[in-house]
Amino acid sequence: MRAQPPQDGSRSAQRRIAWRIVGSLTALPLDDELTRRSLIDSATSRLGGLVAGLRQRGWVEGVNFRLELRSTFGAPDRLKAAIQELLELKPDVILTGSTVETVAVLAATRTIPIVFATANDPVGNGFVESLAHPGGNVTGFTNSTAEMGGKWLQLIREAVPDLARVGILFNPSTTPRGGRFFLDSIEQEAAESGVSAIPAPVDAPADIDEAVRRFSEPPKAAMIALVDSFLVVNRKAVVAAAAKYRVPTIYPFHYFMDAGGLMSYGPTLEVRSADYVDLILRGTKAGDLPVQSPRKYELLINRTVARTLGLTIPFTLLARADEIRE
Repeated sequence: MRAQPPQDGSRSAQRRIAWRIVGSLTALPLDDELTRRSLIDSATSRLGGLVAGLRQRGWVEGVNFRLELRSTFGAPDRLKAAIQELLELKPDVILTGSTVETVAVLAATRTIPIVFATANDPVGNGFVESLAHPGGNVTGFTNSTAEMGGKWLQLIREAVPDLARVGILFNPSTTPRGGRFFLDSIEQEAAESGVSAIPAPVDAPADIDEAVRRFSEPPKAAMIALVDSFLVVNRKAVVAAAAKYRVPTIYPFHYFMDAGGLMSYGPTLEVRSADYVDLILRGTKAGDLPVQSPRKYELLINRTVARTLGLTIPFTLLARADEIRE
C-alpha cells in the first residue's frame, strides 16, 4: 500500500510539517502497486532516477515525502482529469515529462511549482520568460535545440551520399511549433547541400505507413523523425515502416534504436530533475532556477540495419559514433 502521513500525536504533527508531496504524471497504466513500484524502482526510468536522486539528497519516500503518480493512460482526454487529481492533493511540486503535459499543468495552476523533465522550446511555448531567468512557477530541462534539424540532415547525408530528397516526419499537434522549430534549420541545410526537404506530417498512427512509403521511390530519399511525443509513442510503427520500405531514417532518441532503427542523434537523457525538485522542496522558487540544456549528445548507429538497407556507413561517420550496434 502507498505510505500515508501520520495522523495523530505531537510527534505526528511535527512530521506532518516536514512531509512533502511530489506529484508526477505518466502515460503508463498504474493498475496496481506492483506496477507503480516497478516504475519507481527502475534505475533507468525517469521516476526511478528521480527517487534515487532525492534519496541521495535526504528525501526518502514514505519517511519525509510522498510520491503521487497519476496516469493519463496515453489518452489526451484523460490528461485534464489526472492533473485535477494531483492538484487536489496540494503537492509541493509537480514533475512533468513532456511539453504536452507541461502545457496542461501550467494551464491548471500558476502557483504550484512545476519542473519539466524534458521539453522543447520552453520560451516559445510560453513556459518561461527566458532560459536564464524563467520567472513564474516553471523551470526544467530542454532536450533539443532548433539547430538539431540541420545536424540530423548532415548525418543522414553522410550515411546516404547520393541523397536527393529528405522527408521530415512529424505530427503538427505534438512537435514544437508545429514542426517549424526544427524545419527552419533543416531547410537551410537542405538549400546549402542541394537536397529537397519535404515535410511529411502525420495526424494518426494509420498515417505513418503511407507517409514513409512516399519516400521509397526514386529519386533517392531518406527521412528525419523530429522530436515528437507522438512519434515516440508510435516508434515501433515508424521503425517498421522504414524497414518495410527500405527508407534510411535518422531519429532523435535511442528509443528508436531499441526498436530497430538505423541511427539516432540526440541528447543523453540524464535524469537531473532531482536537483531542482530538491531545491524547490527546500524553499527555492522555480522561477529562480535557470532552464538547463543537454550536457552531452550521442550518435548511435546500427550497422546491421545499414547492411539490410544496402548502405555502407563511411568509416569517418562510424568513428564519431558513441555506440555501434550489430
